[in-house]
Amino acid sequence: MIAFTKKFICLLLLSVLLTGCWSAKELTEITISTALAIDITDEGYELSIQAINPGEIAGENTSTRTTVSTYTATGKTMFEAIRKLTTVAPRKVNLSHLQVIIYGEETARQGIGKTLDFLMRDHELRTDFSIVIAQGLKGKDLISILTPLEKIPANKIKASLDSSQNFWAPTKEVELNELVNSISVPGKDAVLTGVYVVGNIQAGKNIENAENVDSPTRIYLDGLGIFHADKLQGWLSETESKGFNYITDNVTNTIGFVPCGDSGTISFEVVRSKTDLKADWKNGKPVINLTIDIIANIGDVECSIDFTDPKTIPKLQKQLESKTNTIVEESINAAKSYKSDIFGFGNALRHSKPKKWMEIRNDWEDHFTETEVKTKITVEIKKAGTITKPISEDIEKKTAKEE
Repeated sequence: MIAFTKKFICLLLLSVLLTGCWSAKELTEITISTALAIDITDEGYELSIQAINPGEIAGENTSTRTTVSTYTATGKTMFEAIRKLTTVAPRKVNLSHLQVIIYGEETARQGIGKTLDFLMRDHELRTDFSIVIAQGLKGKDLISILTPLEKIPANKIKASLDSSQNFWAPTKEVELNELVNSISVPGKDAVLTGVYVVGNIQAGKNIENAENVDSPTRIYLDGLGIFHADKLQGWLSETESKGFNYITDNVTNTIGFVPCGDSGTISFEVVRSKTDLKADWKNGKPVINLTIDIIANIGDVECSIDFTDPKTIPKLQKQLESKTNTIVEESINAAKSYKSDIFGFGNALRHSKPKKWMEIRNDWEDHFTETEVKTKITVEIKKAGTITKPISEDIEKKTAKEE
């Protein structure tokens, strides 16, 4: 009996330490936001949220209402604008489920540095959301577009960022910590993926846009927006954006092609890419040595070519090496034209030659444009497929016989 009493007292004392979810909020008390758009006006910050309509997402019986709603408020500061959303949203806004933050292009050009303080400081926010730029329009307009397949448009943008980065390569998924690091670390500038709208924006806000087989208004991902400090300077093309990802070792899988014959092409799938970047100092100038090793497979042949010839594969490897080198050079030249070190060359020099970096750090943007970049690219073609000659060759022979 005494032993039982001691155990009971111990359990009673331990239960005092269990606090439970004292700060939990019921879904009926909050507005869950999946996307936040940040625009700047003469009055301050114009913040817009994409809020979930729970009944249309989880309910068994759906109605003709949209799955999300948008609410907008303006404040002198970010924090004030968020709180003022309670004047238009039905409940207090909860930002802990954000999937994406969208800056309007004009806002990004004026500077995003001040907005990052609130995003980093607010305890409700996680840091795993993606950050993009609404190319050519306000962020408010972008989050109002309804999308097919994905009930929640923010999820569509997030999923497209992930898949395009992993399987195409001219985009990059940037989260908050990486963005803050790129803006604040010496010798490094930031990039953000551009998202744009094709079609009528007003029509895209109607539920019919998500219900049509061929939606009249669609959201697309474009190339990378290039920053200097916290201000957007301009845009890299699709090819230049892919070059950026090669240089920064951010290519996991992509497709490329080289010409073949008079008008044909051969497509390749890059299945692995590894970049080694080293900074050095020679003849009074910084030098960057880039080594890029690529493994690729042949995916599509649209010309007459003999794969049984031992010279064929080495020749194709050289062609792909040359084309990749051109892509990398175009990306570097574009960044130099904006004086934006998006590759982190300066940061690499800061670590490898700290004394030299201290001498030129205040004028790095000028030194960056004069930095010599030596590139060595090697391509190894692993697989050529299950057939040794293209199908088009058999078709041409058959056509010739019939004639």
